[in-house]
Amino acid sequence: MTSSPSRTASATGPRVVIVGGVAAGMSAATRLRRLDETAQITVLEQGRYVSFANCGLPYYVGGVIADRDSLLLQTPQSLRARFDLDVRVGHEVVAIDRDARTVTAREIASGETVVAAYDHLILATGAAPRMHVDAAPDAAPVVTLRTIDDVDRITAVLAARGEEQGRAVVMGAGFIGLEATENLVHRGLAVTLVQQGTRPMSPLDPEMAAAVMDTLVAHGVDVRTSTTVDAIDAAGVHLSDGTVVTADLVVDARGVAPAAGLARAAGLRIGATGGVVVDGHQRTDDPRIFAVGDAAEKTDAVSGEATLVTMAGLANRHGRAAADVIAWDNGRLDAAPRLAGPALGTAIIGLFDVTVAMVGWSEQRLIAAGREHRVIHTHPTDHAGYYPGAQRMAMKVMVDPLSGLILGAQIVGGNGVDKRIDVIATAMHAGLPAAELAHLELAYAPQYASAKDPLNMVGYVAENLATGVTDSVQWHELPAALAAGATLIDVRSPQEFSAGGIPGSINIPVDALRESIASLPDGELIVHCQVGQRGHTAARILAQLGRPARNLDGGYLTWKAGAAVAAALQPA
Repeated sequence: MTSSPSRTASATGPRVVIVGGVAAGMSAATRLRRLDETAQITVLEQGRYVSFANCGLPYYVGGVIADRDSLLLQTPQSLRARFDLDVRVGHEVVAIDRDARTVTAREIASGETVVAAYDHLILATGAAPRMHVDAAPDAAPVVTLRTIDDVDRITAVLAARGEEQGRAVVMGAGFIGLEATENLVHRGLAVTLVQQGTRPMSPLDPEMAAAVMDTLVAHGVDVRTSTTVDAIDAAGVHLSDGTVVTADLVVDARGVAPAAGLARAAGLRIGATGGVVVDGHQRTDDPRIFAVGDAAEKTDAVSGEATLVTMAGLANRHGRAAADVIAWDNGRLDAAPRLAGPALGTAIIGLFDVTVAMVGWSEQRLIAAGREHRVIHTHPTDHAGYYPGAQRMAMKVMVDPLSGLILGAQIVGGNGVDKRIDVIATAMHAGLPAAELAHLELAYAPQYASAKDPLNMVGYVAENLATGVTDSVQWHELPAALAAGATLIDVRSPQEFSAGGIPGSINIPVDALRESIASLPDGELIVHCQVGQRGHTAARILAQLGRPARNLDGGYLTWKAGAAVAAALQPA
């Protein structure tokens, strides 16, 4: 057993050991060095690489990123030169002695052990695959897509096939699974995507996920939902639907769990989520030990409860926050560090020609939690419709009916999705009610937006709902309303109606409503158009003529997407 050598002879500051050298760990190390030149900072990383761009890995597999070295943001040598960090790759930390304030690491190549003393310890151990699959020795290689070594294995398999088209199976249709699927298709492979749930991208509500399924199918992906992998052997991948899929490569992207084993073994508190419990300064229940990144619990912005959010942005931010606390403790900061804010879970993914973004809670999650909410669906274009190239997006926003605060949002479309989800995330962070979106002064030129930006339109709808100007019904509530005797009026043009409509609806164009008022049947009226705007106008006309009506939120497009998903779930 050997002891950790000191950083330099002049180092007199605190001894800081960081376990894990990717996003959170490297953010902590470099931030601390910028604040404290005297600190003795040692980084112990189990893998062979540090500070690599793990979010870019799928795109190197797909050939979008051509240069492998561009993924390696720093090396132990460059970190030593610029930040005077003692970075040791290939070192697995196997134990923490909290009384002696030491960690014991095993050098993987030699098997030798190293003991490093600390004044402050930062655990940035990340996450590990939640499930493991046993494959026969002669089966196709099974890999994750989390490290440089993973992409090296994948590209080696692809290179060995040369020009011959290969086949791949991807297990899991979350962010990593979808990115892997897209990039393997780009490389010319036939891909079967296996998803245990009923649809890809399960955090999306059903009507929003319909576009994801359509995109996958349009690009030739064989999507198997409500299906799991039973076995992998020389014959192929055996699925729970009774089929066997041949494969040259299997990518396991079925999700991750906090790598909290080291913390648990040290007696640190682990939460119900499986993550390490931390306070607002990333401290564990041992004040000298911090946990950051995917290994640590976060506070959910909607519920205030503990949650897990595995996002690079939060990992970097919380690594930086831990460094600030250490620097403050050692007199290197003039102002006390701020507490970590709650996590919104803002996320985005590009899938072929579709962009999917989300923040906060979904409607399905709100329903499961029994939380009251309003829902707003809109289908705007990313910029003025008269300017060439406008692309339609589907927007869904969940709102607290009492406070008006935004509880979550989902957007699926092409251009412009990213900036809209970022504005909504900013509004949630600032505590702006949804109706305030109507009053935001946003940049406008015809090629970038509309004079009434899609976010302004969401605000108008939220304001109308909050003030009782209008009332709405959701696509999944419509069958029950019709069964109870409501009449559905399609206020689109006859041409639109003949091209496709909701069964049982009556077509009365909005411009003909006033003259048709006397012929409307008794009972509740529900109106709808293509996306909701003419429906709102129709509801206002009827209300002022003495026949209040509810508007089908999001119109025919939202109903059509939801109905397609519902039909797909029906047994054959």
